Amino acid sequence: MHQLSLETSRKEEFLNITGKIQALVRASGIRSGLAVIFCPHTTCGLTINEQADPDVRADILMALRKIVPDHLPYAHTEGNSPAHIKTSLVGSSLTVMIEKGELLLGTWQGIFLCEFDGPRSRQVWVRLLESGKD
Repeated sequence: MHQLSLETSRKEEFLNITGKIQALVRASGIRSGLAVIFCPHTTCGLTINEQADPDVRADILMALRKIVPDHLPYAHTEGNSPAHIKTSLVGSSLTVMIEKGELLLGTWQGIFLCEFDGPRSRQVWVRLLESGKD
């Protein structure tokens, strides 16, 4: 298993980690298989979305803020209930196919750590699985 250590810089942000995951794939020598990517935190998650236009990520954060506003009377008293809920909505794991030694992503897709309670030190765990012959 590989462990990525990441630092976020804002309360909420989408941190593009595609290059870091791709570097692990290339270093592994795996030509065909799967990358299983997991975030072991309850206030940040993972998603795949457009990496070319940062406005898309800003729009997603805006929509999540409307769906999960900060000002509701949440029972959890640490002040970060919205972060827990947003993480549940985006999810904490991804599986991406590997083909010809590359992550098999769409033209515009990237892999993002979704920070909802930063800035913080975060971990992402990656397991690379090599497949047999197709």
